[in-house]
Amino acid sequence: MFRKIIIKLVAIIALTSAAYAEESYSNYKKYSLTKTKFKLEKIAKDLKFPWALTFLDKSNLLITEKNGGLFKINIDNGEKKKIKHKIQHLPYQGGHQGGLLDTYFNSNDNFIYFTYSHIFNEDSNLSSTAIAKGKLVNDEIKNLQVLLIAQPPLPSKKHFGSRISIQDDTLFASFGERDKGMIAQDPSMHPGSIVRIKTNGSIPKDNPKFTGKDSWLPEIYTIGVRNPQGITISPYNNKIVFSNHGPRGGDHIGEVEAGSNYGWKDIAWGGTEYSFLSIGDKAFKDQYKKPLKTWVPSMAISSIQFYQGDTFPEWQGDLIICSLNGQSLIRLNFEDNQILEEEVIFKNKIGRIRDFEINTKGDIFLISDSPKSFLWKLTKNK
Repeated sequence: MFRKIIIKLVAIIALTSAAYAEESYSNYKKYSLTKTKFKLEKIAKDLKFPWALTFLDKSNLLITEKNGGLFKINIDNGEKKKIKHKIQHLPYQGGHQGGLLDTYFNSNDNFIYFTYSHIFNEDSNLSSTAIAKGKLVNDEIKNLQVLLIAQPPLPSKKHFGSRISIQDDTLFASFGERDKGMIAQDPSMHPGSIVRIKTNGSIPKDNPKFTGKDSWLPEIYTIGVRNPQGITISPYNNKIVFSNHGPRGGDHIGEVEAGSNYGWKDIAWGGTEYSFLSIGDKAFKDQYKKPLKTWVPSMAISSIQFYQGDTFPEWQGDLIICSLNGQSLIRLNFEDNQILEEEVIFKNKIGRIRDFEINTKGDIFLISDSPKSFLWKLTKNK
């Protein structure tokens, strides 16, 4: 009996490999280590499952924790202050992925933007990814405004996404498909999409809904994504670039374009079910937008940013990505919007890297997904 199961499993893997053989993927496990000399130092401690960080000014960071903790940390002396807030998030418990998620300080309007897993009431098992904003006043988030709650609410505690990026007065946010698969192909629902709204909550008049995609919700800009947890702006063409978790393989980065569809769950970009069963009959299809780069096996890409700064001048304009499963910080060498090579900056040093920020000097500040986490600083070792 056991031998039959093994034979069947091998056959499934072989069929899957044959179906996807025409595509090439990147394997992060084969990347070489950087020759750049650097040092890692602890800036602050006692963070519990931190999820995101954003600079408020040159000396202070704001950090979210999945359990709802919100802290301001001075990077010069490590001083940590608890920030009060009333964001109605799904309480984080081991085994699910919700909680207080991304944060983004927008210096244009001095609002702090958040994504979180919105809970409708304590007796309901329904939740949604949501976007809110508020202002930091006397160590408290005041004037809290909810901008968008994903519809429909779902009885799932997985795949909320999400990250925020703001371009002028326009906000992009990534919403996971809540582990519901083909819902990402339904543009009348938010899960499995990237949304685009104004920072005041209004809808841009050139969103797909108003330019020929009549069935799309007005906030939706791109569909067909699984669990996107990174988003940034390219310095090469000013486009929004996002990262997306594949299933078992199929992690990728791609450009956000109006009305585009990345194909989940009709395709899986080379990934398979966790049972090794194939997803779709091809890794990619012509009717779907193709990623800039795809990884098999999965390294669980989280945050991404293009490097700008003086600390590591040799990395200028390169895409830095962090990995949960791979526990790595990785550099993709970009030239004229083309990826020329990859290297691992470090791995297996601080755990599952959830997020990072780059200050105006070019130093990199990182947090890891751990119940006893630290704020780390990566700088040049001269």
